[in-house]
Amino acid sequence: MKNIFLLLIALTHSVLLNSATQAEKLDRGLVAVNTENGVFLSWRLLGNEAPDLAFNIFKNGVLLNNHPLTGATCFLDSLASAEDTYLVKTASKADKTASKPVKPWIKPYLTIKMQRPEAQGMFQYLPNDCSVGDLDGDGEYEIVVKWNARARDNSHNGLTDNVFLDAYKLDGTRLWRIDLGCNIRAGAHYTQFMVYDLDGDGRAEIACKTAPGTIDGQGKAVILGNDDPKADYRDENGHILQGPEYLTVFNGLTGAEISTVPYEPPRGENPKTVWGDDRGNRSERYLACIAYLDGKHPSLVMCRGYYTRAVIAAWDFKKGKLKKRWVYDTGDSRDKLKTAYGQGNHSIAAADVDGDGRDEIIYGGAAIDDNGRLLYSTGLGHGDAHHLSDLDPDRPGLEFFDVHENRPSPAGVELRDARTGQLLFGRPTTIDVGRGLAADIDPRHRGFEFWSAASDSVYNIRGEVISTRKPSTNFRIYWDGDVQDELLDGTKITKWNGDGTDLLVDFRDFGASAINGTKNNPCLSADLFGDWREEAIYYNRENPDELMIFTTVIPSEIRMVTLMSDHIYRLGIAVQNVAYNQPPHLGRYIGK
Repeated sequence: MKNIFLLLIALTHSVLLNSATQAEKLDRGLVAVNTENGVFLSWRLLGNEAPDLAFNIFKNGVLLNNHPLTGATCFLDSLASAEDTYLVKTASKADKTASKPVKPWIKPYLTIKMQRPEAQGMFQYLPNDCSVGDLDGDGEYEIVVKWNARARDNSHNGLTDNVFLDAYKLDGTRLWRIDLGCNIRAGAHYTQFMVYDLDGDGRAEIACKTAPGTIDGQGKAVILGNDDPKADYRDENGHILQGPEYLTVFNGLTGAEISTVPYEPPRGENPKTVWGDDRGNRSERYLACIAYLDGKHPSLVMCRGYYTRAVIAAWDFKKGKLKKRWVYDTGDSRDKLKTAYGQGNHSIAAADVDGDGRDEIIYGGAAIDDNGRLLYSTGLGHGDAHHLSDLDPDRPGLEFFDVHENRPSPAGVELRDARTGQLLFGRPTTIDVGRGLAADIDPRHRGFEFWSAASDSVYNIRGEVISTRKPSTNFRIYWDGDVQDELLDGTKITKWNGDGTDLLVDFRDFGASAINGTKNNPCLSADLFGDWREEAIYYNRENPDELMIFTTVIPSEIRMVTLMSDHIYRLGIAVQNVAYNQPPHLGRYIGK
């Protein structure tokens, strides 16, 4: 009874937090897909709507269903043609809103035709990470695409090509293109971009690191003071270790620069002294996220460094201006239990982990409180992958699963209390544990399961081995219609069967290509439209100027609001493009 009571408190707090924070005004998100059995329809139930809200479906203007639909927000029309037009209306007497009319997709995916940048040398541009936001305020997500040609880690020498950011509507209309210029290095660790409604006006902005040479979506140079917009600060090895650095917020609808400030912190005159090496492998490591540091409004959080010194700067964007909220700086302190020095991961997460209604920032092995002060540090060091959610529904609050590079490590695979840093499960390791995943894949075990590159063992949330047939260790996704996670690895979705996996679909059969080399992830996975299940975005390997968005056509009996209404999930979508992409998780447990 005590555990149930604590769980109810945690769930109630999550609801209150979601209701207090800024909500997106999304439309119904109706989609229709042609299948072998007819046309499959699905649509959103919004987070601010009554749980029992009923819907009616109209085909060519004629009511399709015999009784108002109060169950799952999906429907199969077995007597359909490609020429039919559908819309969904609420059946409430007080609310008669209707979706946009839609026609069925002929293919099992939505194609977005893009304008691929021309090659600047021998390397062709390919779509890379994507993010989404309602850029024009019409209730439908637009997609922001990052284009890479040559991308390199700063641990390697060599020039990289300019990085471009494009914004596209779902019908393929391009809104703008931003050229980040020659002084922003291309690679997973440098071009973190946040797509989010930072000022609460109903339209998302774009924020990222910029420099002299950046051209905004209106063709204008992004420049401060007397800086030279044509300067090239790359050295003979292609590294950028000098020159001005900026942080810019762009208008999401036009791509125009709105506000630019000097990037905090600067790399300094001698990066080796300040950060630990002279080739930028420490100083040129960036992270970014969105966090509701006051509990009501989003703040932009931009970071530098995680192997050694780490600096985290929080900014508010109001009335068209960036205003610094606070800066956390480890300095050169080597006390790994009293600072976040050396604790950062190749990603970042934000959530209210201490129950005060304001978000904290989980910086790998450490956590930073909403006021910019250290909440705790585990001292376990840098890692590649982590997962934040209510992993154990029988414990109050959230848990954090992390894997670490340090070797040997007393807990290279660890599960901890996200509020206190208390170790709940730790597996000693002698290797760099580069992969780890936590997901709720097994209905026989309450809570999440987790596994990693450290062994073949799959653990339940109590740390008990439930299998030694480890599944893929990459992304998770909701796809087949139950409340368990499916597994997404590259272009394949598989289903855990209790001691191994079964293949559900391979998008490669339709021509899809994953991104980021061995990381092998989609351009984005998120609940973009349709019911509460998630979509996956890839590019077409035969025609790289095309994005392919796949949505499930499997009927479900489960009714649930769009995942984008979940606070932690929505912040996870914003941060998915940062460094080593991590899959999003809900902030609440929905398993059996």
